Amino acid sequence: MQKRLSNWGNYPAVVSDEIAFTQEDQLREYIAGHSQMIARGNGRCYGDASLGKHSISMLKYDKMLSLDTTNGIIDVQAGVTLDQILDIIVPKGWFLPVTPGTKYITVGGAVASDVHGKNHHVDGAISGHVIDMDVLTASGETICCSANNHSDLFWATCGGMGLTGVITRVKFDLKKISTAYIKQTQLKAGNLEEVIRLFDEYKHYTYSMAWIDCLQKGDSFGRSILIVGEHATPEELSEHQRKAPLTLPAKRKLTIPFNLPSFVLNTFTVKAFNWLYYNKNYRKVMHKVIPYEPFFYPLDAILHWNRGYGKAGFVQYQFVVSLEQKDGLIAILKRISDKGWGSFLAVLKVFGKQDSLISFPMEGYTLALDFPIRKGLFEFLDELDEIVLQYGGRLYLSKDARMKPGIFRNSYANAARFADIVKQYNPDGRFESMQSERLSLIK
Repeated sequence: MQKRLSNWGNYPAVVSDEIAFTQEDQLREYIAGHSQMIARGNGRCYGDASLGKHSISMLKYDKMLSLDTTNGIIDVQAGVTLDQILDIIVPKGWFLPVTPGTKYITVGGAVASDVHGKNHHVDGAISGHVIDMDVLTASGETICCSANNHSDLFWATCGGMGLTGVITRVKFDLKKISTAYIKQTQLKAGNLEEVIRLFDEYKHYTYSMAWIDCLQKGDSFGRSILIVGEHATPEELSEHQRKAPLTLPAKRKLTIPFNLPSFVLNTFTVKAFNWLYYNKNYRKVMHKVIPYEPFFYPLDAILHWNRGYGKAGFVQYQFVVSLEQKDGLIAILKRISDKGWGSFLAVLKVFGKQDSLISFPMEGYTLALDFPIRKGLFEFLDELDEIVLQYGGRLYLSKDARMKPGIFRNSYANAARFADIVKQYNPDGRFESMQSERLSLIK
């Protein structure tokens, strides 16, 4: 069935033949008869990594296969979403080992993007917690792979944007918790130098991230709010919370029912939002115990929040530079401030060490920013790309919608090795996305 598809940024869009399946044999038969196809989960990646001429929807392949509540191990079909898992595991005293900023992604999509969270400096990316997984390759063979078994396929699939085949099953470790709450600390930083110092001072916390005001200049350049947290113990809960420590109170979700006009997002509204967000933290340091959802998934409380960027859509720009190259972070923030194109959502995190084939994280600072599509945006982002490259950094493929091939090849040291492995399991380019074609990832 032909459908107009786009991912969370609503840019780009493609008319694609989309199929769904409930049995692996159905998928195997479809793969045998088609090319230029790509698996697609819940459409929460931002760019074109899961868009193609033929789209394989994973959402009906969504069975929970097993849950070991003694050892904290779950085995699921790849179309299961994180929110479905959380609904089951949290009341039993378990949590996801790694989670991005939305729970509405599939497990297969999480692995294909090798997602990271606020705890990468402590727990790494999701690939470090996968015990094994099944990948249905272009030949029709389903291969069970892990870090030690068919490891070439495993590491090319983790972060490989679905180009090695279709991830159909994933078994991974969980994290033990005793409550569904987070003990959170918020710290105001007057500028970028201070927030970087605070990141180092609070690096023993499991979870950390900072919101940055991109439009500030002078002494307030890079002013931020650092947010750190740990899973709360029962003793740290209020008397009311202790009555059901592993159950969260029900909350109504807000929604944006239609695309907002493009003029709503401008320098004035971004500045106003940033002023309010920074000053709502009326003390230098604030402590509170909150449910895990607003800590990990604040935007999930607003359904269709992507419509706030208008009909033209937006791109999320996320890059990483090493700890030794923080001047690259400063240079990019200065370019954004000088341009006056600030982002409502500017999130800074620190990555820990990660040795992987094609995954995005490396030890350093990563900044994610949202930019509404507008005239001159892509040219401006091309300028930022060159700064990222100059400082030895790279961009996140799961967020990318417009990077040029040379930037990818020159920033991912293992690009050629990745392409060789993909060709081994996908020799005719049967699995192909708009992104892989644009970046010549496997050619």
